[in-house]
Amino acid sequence: MKAYERLLKYVAINTPCDETSNTTPSSKCQFDLANLLKDEMQLLGVSDIHLTEHCFLYGKLPATKGYENAPALGFIAHIDTVSDYCEHAIQPVITENYNGKDLPLGSSGLILSPDMFEHLKALTGHTLITTDGTTILGADDKAGIAEIMTLIEHLQSQQIPHGPICIAFTPDEEIGTGISLFDIDLFDADFAYTLDGSTEGNLQYENFNAARAKIDIVGKSVHPGSSKNVMINAALIGCRINELLPKKETPRDTEGYEGFYHLTKMEGNVENAHLDYIIRDFDKMSFEKRKNFITSIVESVNAEYGSEVAKLDLYDEYYNMLEVLNENKNVVDIAVKAILKAGVEPIIEPIRGGTDGARLSFMGLPCPNLFTGGHNFHGPYEYVCVESMEKAVEVILNIVER
Repeated sequence: MKAYERLLKYVAINTPCDETSNTTPSSKCQFDLANLLKDEMQLLGVSDIHLTEHCFLYGKLPATKGYENAPALGFIAHIDTVSDYCEHAIQPVITENYNGKDLPLGSSGLILSPDMFEHLKALTGHTLITTDGTTILGADDKAGIAEIMTLIEHLQSQQIPHGPICIAFTPDEEIGTGISLFDIDLFDADFAYTLDGSTEGNLQYENFNAARAKIDIVGKSVHPGSSKNVMINAALIGCRINELLPKKETPRDTEGYEGFYHLTKMEGNVENAHLDYIIRDFDKMSFEKRKNFITSIVESVNAEYGSEVAKLDLYDEYYNMLEVLNENKNVVDIAVKAILKAGVEPIIEPIRGGTDGARLSFMGLPCPNLFTGGHNFHGPYEYVCVESMEKAVEVILNIVER
């Protein structure tokens, strides 16, 4: 079965995560896909299959004769999708021989345009799988799952010699909570790759250092006609805190290796207000400065009012995996050579975000990120290139060979 054919089957199963949940998996629907994959793995002759109560699916292909002492190699993709644009069934649209022009997304009125998305220009003549404009596609990360499953089929049906191969499909990557329960010992790989990237040729082994800041503000509401020196307007304090942050250090104003503060939620009234921020930076020292700066803003507001009107909950989420992979450059070198052998030019760039591989690298499993051929994740403009999916399978076959 082709990788894209698997993808079409997998995206029919909705697996949105739930950021409000305190369980893993955050949504039970993730088990629907995990159980399907478990059955497929059994049919493909995968051994040591384990589906845990937290929706982690593990499996192995034991080394073929003569390769038992080769390093154990892992491949990982995530089962969940974002929860946005998941209100109804996903209806993929296949466009063969794309003409390089505006592509209507079903009858939604949305247009996939090369004027908006320049990478479309390089895909003229290729086959694209898009949404109908009303949902996500789910290629993030079901394209990665499809490519790994296709790899397994190739290795088994063509009897390709290989060392130990370790497979894992994980829950709740999109909300960053699942991977903390990943069983490194059960997975038992020496190093691994996540297939969770985008453009053909993409190889990523740097990502943001990430923190979250939650600020709760308690005000004092009295009649506005007699409130001088008494009222404390929590909503206005929230606005002021945001105003004290650097104006040009938001996601809209940054690119490349530039970090940012991102206000993701703001709500409140006179009595209570709440702000949610994510803080991102590639450089560890700059990352610490950003956290210290938002802490100093909250402290200054409290000093002005003479009490703790604003309370900051600040915590780290993940770190830049470059710190680990600088000590394991062979893992990156193998991927570069595998991409080149597939006739593709490696595109090495930082992830302006994070992947499960970042957390796994710091858990002792060096884990760069490889392309899947998908684009415009997390919204109705999401699509995947069929030929790029085939190249992704070729690349991971080359990694197995190396």
